[in-house]
Amino acid sequence: MDIVERIIKTIEPSLESMGYRLVQVKLAEGSRRKALLIMAERADDVFMSFDDCTAISQTVSALLDVDDPITTAYDLEVMSPGLDRPLTKLADFVRYTGYEIKCETLIPVENRKRFKGIIKGLKGEIISLAADTGDVELGFGNLRSAKLAVTESLVADTLRKQKKEEEAREAAEKEG
Repeated sequence: MDIVERIIKTIEPSLESMGYRLVQVKLAEGSRRKALLIMAERADDVFMSFDDCTAISQTVSALLDVDDPITTAYDLEVMSPGLDRPLTKLADFVRYTGYEIKCETLIPVENRKRFKGIIKGLKGEIISLAADTGDVELGFGNLRSAKLAVTESLVADTLRKQKKEEEAREAAEKEG
């Protein structure tokens, strides 16, 4: 098990119990020292706040102080995935069906490694994509990377969702 897998195994159960989904963990070599990058999102799909990132940071710090998988000094950075979030799990492709993505495969498919298109669906571990050159099926295990493309529909849907959250929060405050 490599360091990143060990970190995921250590922190993911606690983050899930706190109401977060772990999106991605990266260990990067910085100019001065390593950086541990933790990307997470709320399981209730409410937008991440600074307080959310702080809570995750404190929990991850405590867990890694005990397990100590990184033997040298490092900086811990916790962030939300943002609009052009990476798609790292099969469930991401289900949640974002109908949205445009950009992805790259490890092994060429139809003589290409880079694709851009709309997620049509998922059958097992095969992602059906309406790509710019026609429909294509990509194996999840063959993906090097995949992320949402920032489009007008993604931005509009995100703004609608944010407005609903704000209205719900304001209604709750008036009741309380």
